[in-house]
Amino acid sequence: MARSLRIEYEGAFYHITQRGVEKKDIFKTGADKEKFLGYLEHTHDRYQSICHTYSLMDNHYHLIVETPKANISKIMHYLNTSYAVYYNTKHRRVGPLYQGRYKAILERSEGVRA
Repeated sequence: MARSLRIEYEGAFYHITQRGVEKKDIFKTGADKEKFLGYLEHTHDRYQSICHTYSLMDNHYHLIVETPKANISKIMHYLNTSYAVYYNTKHRRVGPLYQGRYKAILERSEGVRA
């Protein structure tokens, strides 16, 4: 069965979570966290996203992201792919880094009325 499409809105706020495969660590060092934050900062320049807050644990992360453009899928594709390639190269591993698809809970959208 195909996955459902992401709901994307301009001006939306999303609570994003992503966990390591088999609940394994996705951040082994402080340098890993710094690299991830660098990619996260680059999403602002590239996609005009705004990260209001984040929490990085060893085996998962949480983000609150605002999307002035309706582009959360592009943002997360860039962030997760870039970091996974870095991590797998640095730690000499292969295969998926993340446990399935990231979770994106729409917290608020400026363009949608309840």
